Amino acid sequence: MSRITTLVQRLIPSGGTGQRAAKSAVWLFGQNMVDRMLPLVLLVILARLVGPLELGLVGIALVSMSALRSLTEVGLNEALIQRVEDNVDRYLNTVLAMEVARGVLIFGVLFLAAPFIGRLFDAPAATPLIQVMAVSAVLRGLKNPAVVYFQKNLEYHKLFVYNTGGTLAFFFTGLALALWDPSAWAWVGAFLAADVVRLVSSYVIHDYRPGIGFDREAAGDLIHFGKWITGSSILYFLYNEGDDVFVGWLLSPVALAYYQYAYRMSNAPATELSQVVAGVMFPAFSKFQTDVKRLRESYFTTIRLVSFVAVPMGIGFAVVTPAFVESAFGAEWLPMVVAMQVLALYGVYRAIGKTMGALWKAVGRPDYITKTSLLKVLVIAAFIYPVTVRWGITGTAVLVLGVNLLVSMPINLYITAKVLETTSLRILSETTYPLVASGVMAAATWYVGQALVLPAWVELCVMIVTGGVVYAAAVLALDLGTNWGMRANLRQLVASVVS
Repeated sequence: MSRITTLVQRLIPSGGTGQRAAKSAVWLFGQNMVDRMLPLVLLVILARLVGPLELGLVGIALVSMSALRSLTEVGLNEALIQRVEDNVDRYLNTVLAMEVARGVLIFGVLFLAAPFIGRLFDAPAATPLIQVMAVSAVLRGLKNPAVVYFQKNLEYHKLFVYNTGGTLAFFFTGLALALWDPSAWAWVGAFLAADVVRLVSSYVIHDYRPGIGFDREAAGDLIHFGKWITGSSILYFLYNEGDDVFVGWLLSPVALAYYQYAYRMSNAPATELSQVVAGVMFPAFSKFQTDVKRLRESYFTTIRLVSFVAVPMGIGFAVVTPAFVESAFGAEWLPMVVAMQVLALYGVYRAIGKTMGALWKAVGRPDYITKTSLLKVLVIAAFIYPVTVRWGITGTAVLVLGVNLLVSMPINLYITAKVLETTSLRILSETTYPLVASGVMAAATWYVGQALVLPAWVELCVMIVTGGVVYAAAVLALDLGTNWGMRANLRQLVASVVS
């Protein structure tokens, strides 16, 4: 026990910005692993117990909530984190007032609009689910606004406790409800339980106690920065979940379940790292926003490490998808296999793209996110109907991947290179070695999968082990034979964490 205590104490963020960011990344990665894995485990259990139709109804409720949250997002936390001053207490009462008002607004709109949404998706059974889930907006609005300090000050050990407590409540509540009465209500009950626990813990973990008050000047300062966050939030919803809405409306709740959970599962491995990067590097980059040289060096190290992990995760998941779906979900879910493989590759792009978004916000240019997102939405909107009608959810997935690779990536690289005063090729070069190593890994894993005639879960385990061993060997060979320097980066990362 003393060793564990010592390890935890050493991992508490301290030292310079680089050390604090590295230690914070460990906490955030652990938090995201819990936040991602437990809901996915619950999802697999529900998939077996209730099937795609019930989960399609849950998907309608979730996408409805997400739409209202995106439309009302004003970027308050991002504005507080980006501010140079360390103490932002004078803004917190105003933030609480605005968040409570937002929560009440979302609740009212969702509750009244639920019957219409049910008819829109030809799924009236989703109506009560939406109305009950709307309570979540009020619970989230009441949380202690001082939790923003956990990110601003890179105190991610506190954020870990705050978020993980809610995730544990989500999992165990959902599991209990699913075993008692397997239905969509198990997910809704779990969703609300998580919000209640996080609301309570926000006041337990941080001793700041907000009062009742609203400062128009403070609100104006925050909204001035956040207006671009609002735009990017709406556009993020449109290109990230607009396809969900379209699939559910055009096809069916069952097709929506296939598409949503293909997306969640396939993106989980690669984008898990991107959530850590976006969460930690935004405040870390913000501290270097006036020093282009340090910002550039920090960004190159970041994208190198992100590519090292995200590229093999996404490509590897695409290879093992058939065995994964059959063993985890069952034969009823096999129609989502191809879409899941395509979306796994999209997850690689998302992981790398998150580093760019964090950089743009850190230098005070969130408008870049909004403007590039708008272009992406317009292109997807122009083609989503014909490809979905012709090829179903697979066509939708291919469209999403193609637009991001062929339209968004060149523009994002150009903007990032301009911010860092470098070239697009220099940025892109950081992904070369992981792509080569991942290609070798994918070929070996696919060959093993084709050669095996075993139960799906055994085949999956063998393929995962094979992929891990081959990728590690390929990385070592590349690092020894070139100037990649990955081993040095990893040693530096470990030193920053344990120092």
